[in-house]
Amino acid sequence: MIPRIKSYQPLQDYQLLVSFDDGRKVRYDVADDIRTLPTFRDLETEHGLFENAQLDTSRTCIYWNDRIDLPSDAIYEYGVAV
Repeated sequence: MIPRIKSYQPLQDYQLLVSFDDGRKVRYDVADDIRTLPTFRDLETEHGLFENAQLDTSRTCIYWNDRIDLPSDAIYEYGVAV
């Protein structure tokens, strides 16, 4: 089953605070993706882009534009529980 995102909040230093329907809360470090994935570098170079994260209608993906997105299962698995 794909975890559904209940809420999310962009934080400083390219961190996301994400809550899921099952009650799990994680902090996900997007900075790691910025360092390793070329398409994610726009989050660092385009002023204000990171803060404008959006949740898709299925609540299974946070995205910034048509090239940069994070599936909820990756956030769930690799995020640090808080």
